[in-house]
Amino acid sequence: MKFKTLAQVSAIAAITGLGLPAFAQQTVTWWDFFAGGDGVRMKALIDQFNAEHDDIEIEATTLEWGVPFYTKIRTSAAVGRGPDLMTYHLSRMPLGLSEGVLTPITAEDLEAGGIAEGDFFAGALDSAKGPDGQLYAVPFDIHSIVLYYNKSYLEGTRFLDDDGNLTGISSVADFEEALAAAKENGAESPVTYATGDDGGVFRVFYTLLSQQGGTLISDDGEVLPGDSAEKAVKAVEIMTKWHDEGWQPEQALYEASVALFTSGKSAFQLNGVWEVPTMNDLAANGDLGFEWGAVEIPQLMDSQTTWADSHAWAIPVQGDEAMDPDKRAAVMQVIGWMEKHAIQWADAGHIPAYKPVAESEEFKVMEPNATYSTLASKATYDPRSEVAGVASPAYDAAQNIISPAIHGYLSPEDAVAQMKGELESRMK
Repeated sequence: MKFKTLAQVSAIAAITGLGLPAFAQQTVTWWDFFAGGDGVRMKALIDQFNAEHDDIEIEATTLEWGVPFYTKIRTSAAVGRGPDLMTYHLSRMPLGLSEGVLTPITAEDLEAGGIAEGDFFAGALDSAKGPDGQLYAVPFDIHSIVLYYNKSYLEGTRFLDDDGNLTGISSVADFEEALAAAKENGAESPVTYATGDDGGVFRVFYTLLSQQGGTLISDDGEVLPGDSAEKAVKAVEIMTKWHDEGWQPEQALYEASVALFTSGKSAFQLNGVWEVPTMNDLAANGDLGFEWGAVEIPQLMDSQTTWADSHAWAIPVQGDEAMDPDKRAAVMQVIGWMEKHAIQWADAGHIPAYKPVAESEEFKVMEPNATYSTLASKATYDPRSEVAGVASPAYDAAQNIISPAIHGYLSPEDAVAQMKGELESRMK
């Protein structure tokens, strides 16, 4: 069924002279998990939408990121007291489907929002679908880890080109040569990432595993199938070497890992695109003290890919009740408007999942986003498993098993075996 917008209905009534009663304004109840810079930017988008629309109003609530958010979604959907629209990580799609909290999004729904499946990058769109091929969310962005670099530690090396841009890294050996050079040039911690946190460890580990063609969890639920265990061991060995050589920080929590880079003590940072605003703000205020750049994670292993996830829009189940068609049309108009205004969200470092914005001239001159935007078509998303994705057992295993291993408390082989056993036990 196709739904006309309230504006279209009103226009038809005016043209035909029909004396239809005025429609009540649609209120869209919205839940998100955005804090910090993301939260500021999302609030600005919501305020702009509300200012531009007389027929739809967003009433937004921001909840705590991670397990608390997804727990609240599950309980509220069961009793029909959830939002009309919510943000959702595509890496948690298997969880949402298993819990039955997501409603399918049809081609007619997309049409009501003025968008279509072909408007989105294939990797993000595929991750937004269930095993049945049905769409259950609309991707909003692609956010990945990237390689930030401090140019001062690379001066005089082969790793800066004539324009001062990073170059010459196409293998682990190249990267480690750059780390050694940075150490020689005075870097306290040549590469920084959150070595003591779940997200930082998992994203680096998963990127190194994926670049070897390894699989953490197959689509049929096998953990580290085939030779993936050996490739996982190799990934842990690399991260352990970085520790043993004194190239990465000792059990750094997230904030400390970022501070090492922003304070000029690290040559490289492996972190999410969401820290781009931090760097831009510090540079703009004259508080940074060095020139920096950010690029797609180089090809260190057999192929160039990197961990990625997407924030997306989803419409939750409302208990036993179906959403009113006019309300659903209004929700889709909100989604469509947000997608078409995603350039403002890209200011937070993200890559728009909506290709008309990602391929626009405005985005092409947005730096460093445009430089690393090539990852959108090559990124590797989290496994399609209920035990993977943000705030999941896979992340817990990275913190509780992989992190101790890279600090020398477990052998890489024992760590991978324990991780495999832990994830298998969670799937029973």
